[in-house]
Amino acid sequence: MSGIVIKSREEIEGIRRAARILAKSLDLAAKKTLPGCTTAVLDAAIEEFIRSQGAEPTFKGYRGFPASACISINEEVIHGIPGDRVIKEGDLVKIDAGVTKDGFIADSARSIPVGDVGGEVKRLMEVTKKALQAGIKQAMPGNRVGDISHAVEEVAKAAGLEVVRDYFGHGTGLALHEEPNIPNFGPSGVGPRLQAGMTIAIEPMLILGIGKVRLCEDRWTVVTADGKYSAHFEHTVAVTANGPEVLTEYV
Repeated sequence: MSGIVIKSREEIEGIRRAARILAKSLDLAAKKTLPGCTTAVLDAAIEEFIRSQGAEPTFKGYRGFPASACISINEEVIHGIPGDRVIKEGDLVKIDAGVTKDGFIADSARSIPVGDVGGEVKRLMEVTKKALQAGIKQAMPGNRVGDISHAVEEVAKAAGLEVVRDYFGHGTGLALHEEPNIPNFGPSGVGPRLQAGMTIAIEPMLILGIGKVRLCEDRWTVVTADGKYSAHFEHTVAVTANGPEVLTEYV
């Protein structure tokens, strides 16, 4: 278990406070994700709310990232940089953000449909949500990281969808990225054993197309190689003796 941080009850309460602010900020952003709005306006609204709560946007300046949230649209999978791009009817907008409150961190992402995105994209979203829930159910003491990974992949495979294999979930809470890495694929029964007191970010990213991705010239934005839509959902989850607790649950 070297490198994996087991949090105290007080530390988990601190992470929970950050998670509540994050969930509310994403609720706010979802309401503002409308045709005609730019991604920069969404990002500014998220930052303003987070700071109004006496917290900080974790992503801003992290490894040089220039914004408070990653906002990725359609074929953009993750790490989209907010700017002057205008949101349109039929877009699938993925918002990924973090909150730091009193030194404690939470990380969460949602995929938000703008108007009618069509049946195929709706199914992509629903399967990705289902994959996240399947992964969360495995976040039990005594299970292994691979049990989460396998559960996510099985949901995707059953629906004929591909998971992104290049980017993982991860531990979080006292730092944005902690051990262990949590892939969205692989066999069950492998990897570090889960213990009560772990806090982890589970984040399936599913794709309609071939499952391959590439990094754009900005060195941040990751897109699908074939231009097909992707979906992304993420929760920060505490592993407890009573089972998984979703800290960033929608409010």
